[in-house]
Amino acid sequence: MGVSMQMGGSRSEGRLLSAILIVAICLTLAPVLRLFVEGFTDQGAPSLSLMGDVLSKSSTMSALKHSLVTAGLGTVLSLVLGAAFAFLIALTDLRAKAALVFCLMIPMMIPPQITALSWTQIMGPSSVLLKTLGIAPPLGAPQPLYSAEGIIVLLGIQHMSIIFLTLRAGLRSIPQEVVEAARVSGAKGLRTWWQVVMPLTLPSLAAGTAITFVTALGNFGIPAMLGIPAGYVTLPTLVYQKLAGMGTTVLAEVSVLAMLIGAVAVIGILLQRFFQSRQKLHLVGATSRPLAIPLGAARLPVELLLWAVVLVILVLPMSGLLATSLVPAYGVALSLDTVTFAAWHEVLFRQPSTSRAFVNSFSLAVGASLVLMVVCLPLAWLMERHKTRLSRLFDSLLDLPYALPGVVLSIAMILLLIKLPFTEATLYGTIWIIFLAYLARFFAAMFRPVQASLKQLDPAMNEAAQSVGASLFRRLRDVILPLSAPAAAAGAILVFLTAFNELTVSALLWSSGTETLGVVIFNLDDSGETAMASALAMTIVLVVMALMAMIQLLSRRFPKGVVPWQT
Repeated sequence: MGVSMQMGGSRSEGRLLSAILIVAICLTLAPVLRLFVEGFTDQGAPSLSLMGDVLSKSSTMSALKHSLVTAGLGTVLSLVLGAAFAFLIALTDLRAKAALVFCLMIPMMIPPQITALSWTQIMGPSSVLLKTLGIAPPLGAPQPLYSAEGIIVLLGIQHMSIIFLTLRAGLRSIPQEVVEAARVSGAKGLRTWWQVVMPLTLPSLAAGTAITFVTALGNFGIPAMLGIPAGYVTLPTLVYQKLAGMGTTVLAEVSVLAMLIGAVAVIGILLQRFFQSRQKLHLVGATSRPLAIPLGAARLPVELLLWAVVLVILVLPMSGLLATSLVPAYGVALSLDTVTFAAWHEVLFRQPSTSRAFVNSFSLAVGASLVLMVVCLPLAWLMERHKTRLSRLFDSLLDLPYALPGVVLSIAMILLLIKLPFTEATLYGTIWIIFLAYLARFFAAMFRPVQASLKQLDPAMNEAAQSVGASLFRRLRDVILPLSAPAAAAGAILVFLTAFNELTVSALLWSSGTETLGVVIFNLDDSGETAMASALAMTIVLVVMALMAMIQLLSRRFPKGVVPWQT
């Protein structure tokens, strides 16, 4: 009887796995497949002529060059900043480490368009902050951030948190005993760091570098707000300009451009996996004591230096953003006579697009988090129990929608949903196409933490519940859900905070009535309403920081692993 129950349970699990897998494949891989079909066909027939025409254009090659330069050098800057903070925070006896980590996470959670907007407010002849301090450049002086160098600097600052988090996780797994053994063997100072610490952290460093490059390559907000005014076009902004100017008539052409961005992104991921696979050093056992190298007399200067960097990359641009939001017009110096909340009142209480954008962004972020949690929990568990060919194929391709830049995914979703199969209906121009794009975009961000946690569970617990007659639903509810809840909650928090401020995907998918917060800020700044854009951006920054602070304060009540930026 017990065997028959197990066989029946296995069949029901297999049917459920197939059903959820089909849904997951339609959400994540079908758009990418549709993009490739469009890129390799011309008027319905297989052809490479369109691809050749698009790739041979000078505008395409120029945009590709600009993308590689800005993403590559931006990644180098992220690597320098993120690695320096990670090594010092993870390996030394610095004080207030939790506060430093929290501050370093904020730039990652702030949308790139707000990062670009805030930095333009502290530089250039019209800077309210510089005018207030009396040190603004003369009128007519160029805005230095409207350049390739400006894009590189802000991409480096925006994505340094990725390097920091991935490298810090690897560094914290190095036991104190490893370094002590090296010192006993005669290694000292930088030799210990170079010959012991660095080899053990290279996989984390390579992973963080690859993810940072791919993220910088697909960044739309910073190249759009800084590059378009300067005529410096990258691949994401080229796609945006073509689609915004000519609509869906150029879908075939922009699909080729999207494939080009995706190809470069995939090469970055493959290189990361290649170097990681060649890494032969492994740690055995758990970490008994993390490294805590004493800095001695250098501790205070190092702490002052780190907090000075935080001041420059976080506090200073936010101060410029706040100052701009409090003046009647961009370029007016802030004083007791000019301070006003008119921009805040207008954008928060009188502009209907703002209230719609708040509702849309919040609904999309919450909805995506909940749906992905409901889908990913049973899927990860069933894939771990039943390793079918289809599940293994899906597992190997799942990261593709997340690795591809948001602009690429947007084009893929338009191609897939502009005309629903067997009907004349379309989801293009509705809120649902943005929602489905979010599900595809953030599926891996939810699935991977849950999958990692379920791999550590003892299968005997499920088998025991099954042997006493527990149904599939009850086992999922009473056994699997409680044990994987911390990882699922961590994924949900990350998905919500990222989706709430998202612009890269929604920039090509929104229409009147479906604006997101990122789109409204971009449009306000693009139309010259800089004070209103700054007020809305500052509101979003305050909301994000309040959410992060609330999560941080409640973190002691959560199981370990729920808060993404904590160990």
